[in-house]
Amino acid sequence: MEDYKAFLDEKMSKVLLSLDNEYKTLRTGRISSNIFDKIFIQYHGQRTPITQVSSIRIPEARLVVIQPWDKTILNKIEQAILNSDLSMNPSSDGSVIRIKVPALTSERRQDIVKHAKKIAEEHKISTRNIRQDLNNKVKKQEKESEITEDSLKRILDDIQKSTDIYIKKIDAILESKIQEIMEV
Repeated sequence: MEDYKAFLDEKMSKVLLSLDNEYKTLRTGRISSNIFDKIFIQYHGQRTPITQVSSIRIPEARLVVIQPWDKTILNKIEQAILNSDLSMNPSSDGSVIRIKVPALTSERRQDIVKHAKKIAEEHKISTRNIRQDLNNKVKKQEKESEITEDSLKRILDDIQKSTDIYIKKIDAILESKIQEIMEV
């Protein structure tokens, strides 16, 4: 079970990567095309992200231009954006969708911060679940006399230390994201 550290690092690194990807879709003071990653439409019978069926440009700080590659889905994209939780009003001219992005209100920023905290907590839970799974595997090995009791104690301590480190990393990422969200 000496490879438990590599296993733990691999799993927990994936949790951090997942957190980072989730945070990319949150709207902050700066507009990013990543916020459209979680908006889907039905396209050829498939649930497809609008980022895969259109070009998304940000020519100005508060303007997003979405140009679908297939003009027939323009209304679907517009409707999907209206139905999303982005609080944006798209306008279409028949070939492109323009979205004038309003500045975030302090109330909306607080809502986004709450959501960011919720996402961070979910990822902390994932980290703790990984720790618990690994702890159970190690305890099972000790029961089956594959490792000694001293080794068990050392491994469990190492697992806890690694878990604490990753929880702190999640907290640091959260704090960074909160600062980015609250930036005016």
